[in-house]
Amino acid sequence: MDNAHFSRRDFLRTTGFLAGLMAWPALLKAKTSDKAKPNFVVFMIDDLGYGDLSCYGGNVSTPNIDRFAKSGLRFTDFHSNGPMCSPTRAAFMAGCYQNRFGREFESALGGESGISEKGLPPDAVTLPEVLKKVGYTTGMFGKWHLGYKPPRTPASQGFDEFRGLVTGDGDHYTHIDRSGNKDWWHNDSIEMEKGYTATLLTDHSVDFIEENKDRPFFLYLAHLAIHFPWQGPDDPPHRTEGKGYHKDKWGIIPDEKNVRPHVEAMIKTVDKSVQRVMDALEKNGLTDNTFVVFMSDNGGYIHYAHRFQNISSNGPLRGQKCEIYEGGHRVPCIVYWPGKIEGGRTTDQIVLSMDFYPTIAKIAGADLPAGQAMDGVDISELLLKGRSVENRTVFWRRGNEKAARKGPWKLIIRDRSSELYNLTDDIGETKNLADAEPQKRKQLAEALADWEKQVDSGYKT
Repeated sequence: MDNAHFSRRDFLRTTGFLAGLMAWPALLKAKTSDKAKPNFVVFMIDDLGYGDLSCYGGNVSTPNIDRFAKSGLRFTDFHSNGPMCSPTRAAFMAGCYQNRFGREFESALGGESGISEKGLPPDAVTLPEVLKKVGYTTGMFGKWHLGYKPPRTPASQGFDEFRGLVTGDGDHYTHIDRSGNKDWWHNDSIEMEKGYTATLLTDHSVDFIEENKDRPFFLYLAHLAIHFPWQGPDDPPHRTEGKGYHKDKWGIIPDEKNVRPHVEAMIKTVDKSVQRVMDALEKNGLTDNTFVVFMSDNGGYIHYAHRFQNISSNGPLRGQKCEIYEGGHRVPCIVYWPGKIEGGRTTDQIVLSMDFYPTIAKIAGADLPAGQAMDGVDISELLLKGRSVENRTVFWRRGNEKAARKGPWKLIIRDRSSELYNLTDDIGETKNLADAEPQKRKQLAEALADWEKQVDSGYKT
């Protein structure tokens, strides 16, 4: 090039090109590093009981989940953080006992879509927010139930894309909540869609995988199934806009003594959803680099409102959703990561929903938030190397009912009465040993009292 005609534009082009060449190895390294990061898919099923799946001894056909379980690690002593939906979801999102956010997080979070000010505190650093800091694209499709308007919505708390409902339940066809409001969102705006909820959520999840196959992603598929309204794919729509359904929230149930057929149809839609998502991972060559979790937010209802019977199944467990007995919080959980987690096994280690926050963060190479209580423990050594989880004491509390568990021993306090069970010998919690084992009762009661003081002080450390 003639120096006399080497213009400023030529200079910039040349130096820019050279700078690009110099930067190219670093850019390539960054892209390769991002590509190597594992993806995460988390299925959160609503009200799925311990005995609702055939791989947990149930009688409903769930061939896709069964196949998934045979290839993964199946937990037999996994627990939701609460015996209701909002508590568990808060614990999973924040990695700590939901009780730290106040008593309202011990039950379903009440409120109306787009109106209520209740919800997860905006300054609580969520799991998707932590993952975004290390390059993850985050998507949530399904039930949020942790806040009803910004800044307490998924789009405000770490998710790049959200589609689904923010309340506790909606008609599976019309997407109308029990207050009679539209409750189908795209990020922070109502954007109604036609179709069955489980199918729509799976459609969006598959699209999200396709759109993000070349970068690391975190996908949270929080199914509304099998929560009421109990509507299988062949059941009719129930709710219409502008009408309240607080006294008629269950759907159209011809035989109130036998809700099970409707619930089984919903379980089968979840089974199909799992297979569609797994097929999408396989199609895009992502299976071996994707960590998948399947769990429930609480135990199932066996009966409801002195009317409805034969709903869900908690297998050999005592109690049901809303209760502190095992049937309220011991739930199915399966973890799958081919080549990393040895498949075809079961584990009886005690693990809670909140443990997946530090575990996923560790695997992703993300730092935990400073100054925020982290009650969950990293179980990656259990998953990847088969090592035992620390022998800790874990807790539940809902109103005047509370429980403490360490090893096989579980103490339940209901009002002023105490119950003590050895779950190794008595998984059905039928033999109260409180009087026979006063020292065990005392130790767990003292631990429970200390825990209550700690969580009632808040979620900041």
